[in-house]
Amino acid sequence: MSTPEPLRVVIVDDQHLVRSAFALMLSVEPDIDVVGEAADGAAAVELVRSRRPDVVLMDVQMPVMDGIEATRRIVADDLGRVVILTTFDRDDYLFDALDAGASGFLLKNAEPEQLVEALRTVAEGHALLAPEVTRRVIEQMTSTGRGTGATAPTGGRGAGRAATAGPAPAARHTEGLGRLTDREREVLVLMGRGLSNAEIARELFLGEATVKTHVSNCLAKLHLRDRVQAVVLAYEAGLILPSEG
Repeated sequence: MSTPEPLRVVIVDDQHLVRSAFALMLSVEPDIDVVGEAADGAAAVELVRSRRPDVVLMDVQMPVMDGIEATRRIVADDLGRVVILTTFDRDDYLFDALDAGASGFLLKNAEPEQLVEALRTVAEGHALLAPEVTRRVIEQMTSTGRGTGATAPTGGRGAGRAATAGPAPAARHTEGLGRLTDREREVLVLMGRGLSNAEIARELFLGEATVKTHVSNCLAKLHLRDRVQAVVLAYEAGLILPSEG
């Protein structure tokens, strides 16, 4: 039985000590390999283009090019997935990062275990947002009328990466919703309320593996990049109201 390839990670931060600390933290994980570091967004784009990591840990405030613009370019060119890391718990960073195509958002004061789990989660094709953060995204996106930026579905580590493409036609979403089974629609509604897979499993009396399958089917049928887009679509399609989140 062959050993799985290690998860390739690039760390981007303008502070050398911060990069070194993250690299040291990740070096003890047998399934993670830090393949490069960059001190600004422009250097990060070039580094990612040459190293092709699975996941990029991206700071926001940096010289030359900030992390949001670097994320936008990396995702647009299909070079990898991005987890935004910042010391600032600010909504504008969160929404700008998601608009740029980031797959996750973490504060730098997160526990080491959270960081490691974030990398693994995003590498497998899932978005990384806690339920309370999901609700903040929903409130902002539904109040401003932002679209879901639908794209081709993702299939897991190293596969199906796609750039955010702006709001998708309503007809396409309607067609996709019509292909959902009753159970998949239930799962979509519960995702829209900010429930995790484990919480959905308890709500519907299902196994977590079954819920993960339903979530994947929803993303594929709706042509969405990740569950964050699925959550927003649930609101935009009127399946649930913001007050129900």
